[in-house]
Amino acid sequence: MTKKTVGYVDLEWTCPNCGGRNLGVNKKCATCGLAQPENVQFEQSAQDTLTTDAAKIEAAKSGPDIHCPYCGTRNPAGSERCKQCAGVLTGAKARESGRVVGGMRKEPAPPVKCPSCGTENPATAQKCATCGTVLAKPQPAAAAPPAARPAPKMNPAILIAVAAIAIIACIGLFFVLGRGGGGGGTEQAAGQVSDVYWRRVIAVQAMLPITRQDWRDEIPSGAKIGGCQDRLFDTVDEQVPNSVEVCGTPYVVDTGTGVGEVQQDCEYQVYKEYCDYSSLGWQVAAPLVLEGRDFTPRWPETRLGKDQRESERSEQYVITFQTENGPVRYQVPKLQDFTQFTQGSKWTLEVNSRGEVISAQPAQ
Repeated sequence: MTKKTVGYVDLEWTCPNCGGRNLGVNKKCATCGLAQPENVQFEQSAQDTLTTDAAKIEAAKSGPDIHCPYCGTRNPAGSERCKQCAGVLTGAKARESGRVVGGMRKEPAPPVKCPSCGTENPATAQKCATCGTVLAKPQPAAAAPPAARPAPKMNPAILIAVAAIAIIACIGLFFVLGRGGGGGGTEQAAGQVSDVYWRRVIAVQAMLPITRQDWRDEIPSGAKIGGCQDRLFDTVDEQVPNSVEVCGTPYVVDTGTGVGEVQQDCEYQVYKEYCDYSSLGWQVAAPLVLEGRDFTPRWPETRLGKDQRESERSEQYVITFQTENGPVRYQVPKLQDFTQFTQGSKWTLEVNSRGEVISAQPAQ
């Protein structure tokens, strides 16, 4: 994040002795003559107007003022002797600086009514134009505290519905667990092989046009570029080519001189072309499939084009047994498991509650 200087504005300070408001560059109170104490801070004025006074700007850039350790008088940065008492200022403490005093005010504060005569004066006025009464700094109106919100009450109908759902869920869980849905509750059955089925698949990829998106300078050579649009690529702290400056709300920083520096926090958004493009790439094509109902599984004949390649192979084997309760199926993953079965052979089966064969052993 880069800090950018917009300009400089006058600050003010309030006299702790008489309450008079004073222009920030004034070293003494215009009302009672008290020198500004070291612990009295500069404040934002009622209206921020960028100053064109070269002397004020130069002083603000030179560094914070310093207070004489002997008489307390404010002196410009770099002074060697106090302008009031001529005391040596070596090692004198500089005023606080760098504090954010507030956001820059684009609109003037509302007029201030004199507490003595009722005359309305500009918010920047330090004394009443009619009677000379010292005017206090206008204070922003305090926001009313939010009203307490009562705790929400649960609708009885919602409570009943939630309870009903919980009961139904418990009943369902009972039936699932009790009837073997979780993998239990198996039983043995005698079965005879009545049918078999096998299926073998060779996955195929083909070199085909693929549409993608990327930054223009990242697109592979030879690709066909389609439509492009500018898109945010990066955000950096320093200005670079093809960047757009984006700044936050201006705010006022105390320079310790009675003048505030108006700053903005800025960053730079870099835009680049983001494009659609197409290039050849491997994509899934129609697989080669062969299936049958015999005991001699085979792979499909591999006939691939010059722009095709084999990806992976998969196989599936299913045996159907006839039992006294009807047919049941048993799926095995490998050929060596499948070849142990023959048409009409008898087996002792372990069957779960859903009619699925868990295991099969030759009948004794």
